Amino acid sequence: MPRFSFVRLAAWVVALIVGAIYGAAGTVSHAYRVFGIPVGLVLAMVAGAAIIIAVRLLTADRWAALATGVGAMGVTVVLSGTGAGGSVIVPQSILGVVWTLWLPLVTAFVVAWPERVDRGRAAEAAD
Repeated sequence: MPRFSFVRLAAWVVALIVGAIYGAAGTVSHAYRVFGIPVGLVLAMVAGAAIIIAVRLLTADRWAALATGVGAMGVTVVLSGTGAGGSVIVPQSILGVVWTLWLPLVTAFVVAWPERVDRGRAAEAAD
């Protein structure tokens, strides 16, 4: 397990912010439809999953991927509430439920996915 460093902490903070940006974009756009087809939801789901997977692959750090997912979920939860004027961004519809449940499922899957161990590198690291 890698040791703690301020560089890793900074990476987690950046991942949290990136996740929050993607979560906000997905939350606002998930209800967009074209001829009844939920294009916004599909794009939001693909983008949300892609950024969490990309962070995990690029950083090789489960915690960074978790921070990305938590950032996206946090913004989704905050924006899902009723606003001061009574407006709701995520109505209680099938699209809203799918979007709300998608991020935790993808985050759990990506974070739980086992690391790929290269036997050559593992042997070198052991020496």
